[in-house]
Parts: sequence; structure tokens; C-alpha cells
Amino acid sequence: MNAPAPRSAIGWLTDKPYLLLTLTPLFWAGNAVVGRAVAGQFPPITLSILRWSAAFILVLPFAWPHLVRDWAAIRQRLGLMAVLSFTGISIFNSLQYWALEYTEALNALLMQSSGPLFVAIWSLVLLGVRLTWAQAAGILVSLCGVLVILLRGDLAALSKITLNKGDIIYLVALAIFGFYSALSTKRPAIHNLSFLAFTFGFGALCLIPMFAIELATRPIVQFTPHNLAVLAYVAVFPSILSYLCFNRGVELIGANRAAPFFHLIPVFGSAMAIIFLGEKPQLFHLVGYALVLAGVVIAARRPAHPRSPDTSFRTGREAD
Repeated sequence: MNAPAPRSAIGWLTDKPYLLLTLTPLFWAGNAVVGRAVAGQFPPITLSILRWSAAFILVLPFAWPHLVRDWAAIRQRLGLMAVLSFTGISIFNSLQYWALEYTEALNALLMQSSGPLFVAIWSLVLLGVRLTWAQAAGILVSLCGVLVILLRGDLAALSKITLNKGDIIYLVALAIFGFYSALSTKRPAIHNLSFLAFTFGFGALCLIPMFAIELATRPIVQFTPHNLAVLAYVAVFPSILSYLCFNRGVELIGANRAAPFFHLIPVFGSAMAIIFLGEKPQLFHLVGYALVLAGVVIAARRPAHPRSPDTSFRTGREAD
């Protein structure tokens, strides 16, 4: 009997949902840092449409054979695919960049931790999937860890947080992404690259009317080496790589079990501040990290009962 052929590193990674869902918030944390850094230099719709157009162009050569093969399945669920593109690509990211022009970093990171709650609400409304006790407990434990980090171990800091227009916009964006996360479990059985190419391309097309309005009302972005580097980063890491990892992770373990990994975004964000901005790690960082990771482990555990509606919807085609 012939021995099975060795798997490639990419093939190995695609079956590791917890690693995939850990990489996702790492890339998204970088997006939040960059988005805040370039606020005012890149108008939000401009940054969003350039990001997704560049991501579409980069992924299309790899996705094309799968798109051709999967086109019939996409056409059958074209309405669903359009909604996923509009919510998860066009609207969510544009609102996120818009909000970062107004909101403070502390507020944005704190609100990011509400992501699992929105996913749970939409999973219940759209799919009838309820949180398990372990998922609910994990979300609460992780949220406590996020609060410890964001408040620097000082509960009095909570009273100093005020909501502004950017905070409201950011909350709306998170609610929309929660909708996308839950609804994405109903996507057609197509290759992940087909899914990314279609949603990136269609999502960019949906932004054209708003982009035209923005061009008429805001200064045109200058394509300096710095801005081109920013565009390259957001097109590759928070776009192609993060959505590949996130969509595959949700596919393997379901939206509710994947949602607590949202809490790793502020964890990675604070770690980036330590590494790149020279902030010194303190005890509250370690306590917060421990709580977040404990919550993620608790919530992401495989249910003891047989597969539920919230678990994998493998397409059987991802190894292609």
C-alpha cells in the first residue's frame, strides 16, 4: 500500500481553525492601527475602494480557475453573495475607516470586544443558533480580559469614556459585520478563493457611487511612497489573508465558536503598541492576556454532543 503523499504547509494550515482564527485578529489589529494612523490622509471610501480593488486584482489570477468552475453555484445564490459582498466588504470597512476619523483608540478597541455579542444575536435571528453555556462564559471571561487591558487595570477609567459620532458609527459597523459573519455560514459550496474574488470585486463595485460623491467633496489622496505602502499592507494582510483565514475558520467551527477570537484584536493591538511604540508591558497586560486566552479556549471548545447547526459546513473542495 502506498504511503499518503505529504501535505503542503498551506494544506496543513487550512485544517487548523484555531490557528487561522488567531491570525485573523492579528491582521485586523494591524488594520485598525494603520486606519487610525492615516485618518485624514486617506478619505474612508477612497481607502476602502482602493483596498478592495487592489485585493481583487491580486487574488484574481489564483481564483480564476475556481471562479470558472464555481460560477453556476454563484449564480444560483447571487442574491446572497451580493448581500455578503455589500455588508462584509463595502459597508463594514468603509464605516470602520470613517469612524476612525472621529473615535479615540481606547473607545474603538473597547467596542471591538462587542463583536461576539453581535455575532451571537445574528446567529440566533438568522439561523436559530443559540449560544452554549461554554460560549457565553468564554465571551464574558474574554471581555473581562479586554477590559483589564483597555482600562490598564483601573476601573475608574471606565467613567472617563464618552461616546461620540465615531463610536456610534463603529458600533453600527460591528453590528453589520456580525450579520455578515452569521450569514456567511449559508454561502454556496464554492472554493474559498472563488468566494473572496467575487466578494472583493462586487464589494468594490458597490462603493463606486459613494466614491464619486467623496471625490467631489473631499481632497484627492496623494500617492506618496508612504500611502502606497499603506495601500499594499491593507490589500494583503487585513484583506486577502485575514478573510481567507476568517472564512475558513468559520467554515470549520461555526460563527459562534469563532466569534470569541474577536477579543484577540485589542490584545494584539496593545502588543503592537508595546513593540512598535515603545510602551512597557505591565502586570495588567499579563492578567488581561491570560483572561482573554482562557475565554477563547472555553468558548471555542468542541461541543460534547454531535455536530450542531453552528458547526462546520465543509464544502469538500478546499483542498483543490
